[in-house]
Amino acid sequence: MIRPWHGIMVATALPFTRDLTVDYDAFGAHCRRLVDEGCDGVVPNGSLGEYQTLTPDERARVVRTAVEAVGGERVMPGVAAYGSREALSWAEQARDAGCASVMLLPPNAYRADEGAVFEHYRTVAKAGLPIVAYNNPIDTKVDLTPALLARLFGEGLIVAVKEFTGDVRRAYMIRELAPELDLLVGSDDVVLELLTAGAKGWIAGFPNSVTRKCVDLYRAAAAGDLTTALPLYRDLHPLLRWDARVEFVQAIKLSMDVAGLNGGACRPPRLPLPADVAAEISAATEKVM
Repeated sequence: MIRPWHGIMVATALPFTRDLTVDYDAFGAHCRRLVDEGCDGVVPNGSLGEYQTLTPDERARVVRTAVEAVGGERVMPGVAAYGSREALSWAEQARDAGCASVMLLPPNAYRADEGAVFEHYRTVAKAGLPIVAYNNPIDTKVDLTPALLARLFGEGLIVAVKEFTGDVRRAYMIRELAPELDLLVGSDDVVLELLTAGAKGWIAGFPNSVTRKCVDLYRAAAAGDLTTALPLYRDLHPLLRWDARVEFVQAIKLSMDVAGLNGGACRPPRLPLPADVAAEISAATEKVM
């Protein structure tokens, strides 16, 4: 079975022009560069891609642009939405665009109970694509616990989970309760810990900027080569930890700018970073480079 969610999948930042319209040409070039530099695929329309600020037409075109750039088997769009039927429509759009899998948050308009979570994933599964669940209780207030993930997997509703809690103990609990459920690293600053614990992939933020360093880290850690991985991880960690902070979108886009790439501004309500924070991220990026 082909598992396109394995490997290092980049949660892509989205470039805008000066008037904050989507720069599709730059985005397509960015996707191609990521794959050319060793990444296995891209994950557009996640939080890093500022999907909440996009119009439906923009969001759909982002998916099509990524597919045209790197091929549908390498594209796993985020299909999160407040309503389950809306999330299903985004999964169907991804399917029709040629994508091989999708990533789905639990219901996030309110603190959903387990019954609502099941119906949400059951509804979106009707699109017929493999679903990678995204566990981010910090933002959604819904925790996909290892026991709940095991039930979702047991009913054939998900194939993997992007685990963003930062709690590395969950890797072992998930493996005990659902050995065949693929664990994916969701937070850049625990990538070594979770790959050591058996994660099958990394849905990553900072490869947007320091791509080759992150690819080298992933390949070494996934191969169990800690002699190579640990020094890289120590060097990268002052940067990687920004992936789990409120300012992560601005931080990663600024890091891209420092690296000579097309990061640029965010759409409101996100604001530019304070000068001291920007200086810290810039210095960390320069040190890695």
